[in-house]
Amino acid sequence: MTQPIILRPPLSNEDVEKLRIGDKIFITGVIYTGRDAAHKRLMDLIEKGEKLPVDLKGQLIYYVGPAPAKPGKPIGSAGPTTSGRMDAFSPKLMKLGLKGMIGKGMRSQAVIEAMMKYKAVYLAATGGAAALIARSIKRAEVVVYEDLGPEAISRLEVEDFPCVVVNDTRGNDLYKEGAKKYARE
Repeated sequence: MTQPIILRPPLSNEDVEKLRIGDKIFITGVIYTGRDAAHKRLMDLIEKGEKLPVDLKGQLIYYVGPAPAKPGKPIGSAGPTTSGRMDAFSPKLMKLGLKGMIGKGMRSQAVIEAMMKYKAVYLAATGGAAALIARSIKRAEVVVYEDLGPEAISRLEVEDFPCVVVNDTRGNDLYKEGAKKYARE
């Protein structure tokens, strides 16, 4: 069994180019959250030529709408949401330097091509493990779009946040490769 790879954002092209589909990853450091509504607002700013409220260069976005925190905890359950809903927005964010996205489910061909072009990766967090994932989140604070509630963009400080590489910078797709492995001939 291979040892998990530790990622410490912000990431460089070299950091993500080393990753291969199937690699087990632990992220330690800062990641940002963002879902549909927040992505739409970011796109509106990009279209107007305005500066984004968060510098995404070298960063990772986790597609999550966390549950409210219980007393004494930084965050509630924090499981991944379906990534395909962000596909229309992701290539523009990668062009601005985003190095990775974390969620669940497959990505479109356009997103996979953008990952190859802009040197970014897609990581899967395990759906159904929201309470377990939340244990790796040590601090959470809303940084922008507080009015969106759980869909606001938050800054998370994480330690050993578990995920796996699904799409790498070469255009490989773990979901497709996994299906081939078990397909009947």
